[in-house]
Amino acid sequence: MESQSYEQETQFNESTAQLNDDIPGVITAAKRPSNDEQGWQEWVDLVVDFLAKVPEQLGNFFSDYKQPLTTLGLILTAGITVYVTLSVLDAIDNIPLLSSILELVGLGYSAWFVTRYLLKASTRQELFAEFNGLKQQVLGGKTQG
Repeated sequence: MESQSYEQETQFNESTAQLNDDIPGVITAAKRPSNDEQGWQEWVDLVVDFLAKVPEQLGNFFSDYKQPLTTLGLILTAGITVYVTLSVLDAIDNIPLLSSILELVGLGYSAWFVTRYLLKASTRQELFAEFNGLKQQVLGGKTQG
């Protein structure tokens, strides 16, 4: 039995070492990487180092360009909002009778507004007073009596 295990040990070669699941408790040496594997490992190490630095670089980029990025984000958000609004209005316009009804409601409100506020001088002054009150609430400042 000793001679058999001794023969197995003497026939051991590092280049052919493999894990052997048939014999429990036997530890085999790992293969040394070849030149191709070492080159590959260098590339993997470079990629891992680069990816490890990405969060820090992104943080620095965002802190350096915070205001332009915020402005760009607001412009993109406004563009998307306009696009969605126009799409919804186009969809509403394609519904039969709905666009005609909404046009009639708009014309009716415009007619009511003209007759209520614009025909007489006293009602125009009332409209300007309401407008100035609203402007004062929004912008602040002195009230004009």
